[in-house]
Amino acid sequence: MKNDHDRGNNVPTSEDAQGLSFKFKGPVGLVGGGGLDAATVEILRERVDFFVGADGGGDALLANGLIPEAVIGDLDSLSVTARRAIPPGRIHLVEEQDSTDFDKAVRSVDAPLILAAGFSGARLDHELAALHVLVCYPDRPVIVIGAQDLTVHVPARLVLRLTPGQRLSLFPLDGVRVRAEGLKWSFETLDLHPARRIGTSNAVLSGDVALFTDRPGLLLIVPREELDAVIVGLAEVEFHSPPG
Repeated sequence: MKNDHDRGNNVPTSEDAQGLSFKFKGPVGLVGGGGLDAATVEILRERVDFFVGADGGGDALLANGLIPEAVIGDLDSLSVTARRAIPPGRIHLVEEQDSTDFDKAVRSVDAPLILAAGFSGARLDHELAALHVLVCYPDRPVIVIGAQDLTVHVPARLVLRLTPGQRLSLFPLDGVRVRAEGLKWSFETLDLHPARRIGTSNAVLSGDVALFTDRPGLLLIVPREELDAVIVGLAEVEFHSPPG
C-alpha cells in the first residue's frame, strides 16, 4: 500500500464554485459506502497509490486504517466520527442532487487509473447507477470491482490477454456496434442494444481477446481474477471522447 506518498504531487489542482478537480499522478482507489471485504481492501492496497472516498466511503476507508486524500459527495452519509478523523481540507461538499456520489467523484478525479470498490453488491439501484456512470464518462479509466466480477466501459479498441475458458459478458447500456475476436462466439459485426440484444455468458477462446466499438455504451464484465489483465489492457487504449 502506497498511501503514505508525498502529497505534494497529488493535492487537488483546482477548486472553484463550479466543481472540483483533483489530479493524481498514480492510480486511485475510489471507495463507496457499499462495503469492503478484506480481500477487496488487499486488492486496492497492492495496486493503487492514493485513496478517495465517495461520501460514506470515507468511513469505509477509515475502518480499514486508511486516511483518504479526499472525500467527495453531498456528505449525507459521512459520519461525525469520520468528519473528525479526516482533515477538514480533504472533505469536499458537492451540494447538487442531480447525480450520485460516485458520479461526483469520478468526474472530479483525474488519474491514470481508478479502481472503484464499494459501489456494487448492496443495493441494486446503486449498482445500476454506478454502471450508468461508466458510460457517462467514457474517457475515464475506471474499473468497478465487485465481490465476484469487475466491470469496465469498453473503449474504441481494447485488447486483453485473458485466461482461456474464462467467462466474459458484454452488456450494452446504449445502442452500440461491436466486433469481437478471440471469443468462443466471436463476431465480425454485431449491433447490441439493452432492450433488444445483449452479449452475456460468452467465453475466452485462446487468451487473446480484442473488442472494437463504434461509440460509447458497452460494458465488459469478467471475473475479478482478470483485474491485472484489464489494467494492462486499459493502459494501452484510446478512449472515447467525453460527452458534449
